[in-house]
Amino acid sequence: MIERFPHGALFSNVEITAATVRRGDIIQLGGRTCRVRDLFQLPRGGKRLVFDSGELLTIHTRTRLIAVRTRRRW
Repeated sequence: MIERFPHGALFSNVEITAATVRRGDIIQLGGRTCRVRDLFQLPRGGKRLVFDSGELLTIHTRTRLIAVRTRRRW
């Protein structure tokens, strides 16, 4: 499946934590690429991520992941 991105889209690798994760972030886990569809705040600063595939991932405040973000060039 080929995904189409808006003309002029830029991609950047960013380190994310529970405090900085956003909807739309693309994270590679175990060799699979997962896009964050939704997220929920948990006690003590953790987050539960819901991916497009329906899978869940719970991260706590000290978790560090690398994600790809799409930015539009203005």
